Amino acid sequence: MDWSNVTAEDLIEALREVDWSSPPRPLSEFFSRFTVPRSYSKWNSRLKCNLYYYRTNYFIMIVLILGLGFLRRPLAIVAALLTALSIAFLNDSFAGTFNEKVTRTVRQFSPHLAAKMRPPHTPVIRGRPSAKRAIHICGQPRLVFVLIFSTVSFILWFVSCGLITVLWAFAVGLLVTLLHASLRTPNLKARLNTFREEFRSVWRNYSEL
Repeated sequence: MDWSNVTAEDLIEALREVDWSSPPRPLSEFFSRFTVPRSYSKWNSRLKCNLYYYRTNYFIMIVLILGLGFLRRPLAIVAALLTALSIAFLNDSFAGTFNEKVTRTVRQFSPHLAAKMRPPHTPVIRGRPSAKRAIHICGQPRLVFVLIFSTVSFILWFVSCGLITVLWAFAVGLLVTLLHASLRTPNLKARLNTFREEFRSVWRNYSEL
């Protein structure tokens, strides 16, 4: 796969749809080999490849950096967790898995309430859904939970007076992520994983025909 032809919109869309439940890459692989890219095109391709392949590692690293910045501010730690959760809800796989686990837990105590938490059915015409199925959490559109968690986290940031601190911590996390993704040489596993994900995308598009 030629990552130089992948636009930023394509990368964001892929990160939104890909499964984030996979465990992070081992630290021995994450900090294995670093080289300086020889050209802008190689840097651009390497950056996109590493952001996609090490997405879970970068997400955990940013969360840890935010957590270290708020060891003395409990409310800020809660705000950071809510912010991370609201961002994670934007991923289709995470939102679907979260909804399934919550519904399964509620079903053990109240099957009637769990039935109300089911997402609405999408009409099926000739064996295919009439429209792309929207992601729901606890029976409500995903955007509702994203807005709720984002609003609560913003209020907690304001109350804890840690907004400036979080901006600095987030900037450091993004800078470290950018440096690692720029200098980490893509290995054979990353290339094979890219080809596998590309095949899955092509096969999914073929199955929808």
